[in-house]
Amino acid sequence: DDAVRASRESEQLALAQYRAGTVTFLNVAAAQALTLSNERTAVQLLGRRMVASVGLIKAVGGGWDAASLAVPDAQAMAAPTHE
Repeated sequence: DDAVRASRESEQLALAQYRAGTVTFLNVAAAQALTLSNERTAVQLLGRRMVASVGLIKAVGGGWDAASLAVPDAQAMAAPTHE
């Protein structure tokens, strides 16, 4: 996230410099390419973390069962039973 944020700032600075006439558009294009590369890497890392999380849950014997994710009935939660 820091790399993406920094490259976006760099891109904005390059664009401002281009508009001021101090650099060529090549500098802007290079900054945009770096931003895109960093964003792509961030998305790939997020995907790998998700896959690793699923693998960890499976390794410890867990699973993805829709029934275990079901929300309990609101009436059953609201009415305590005293026996």
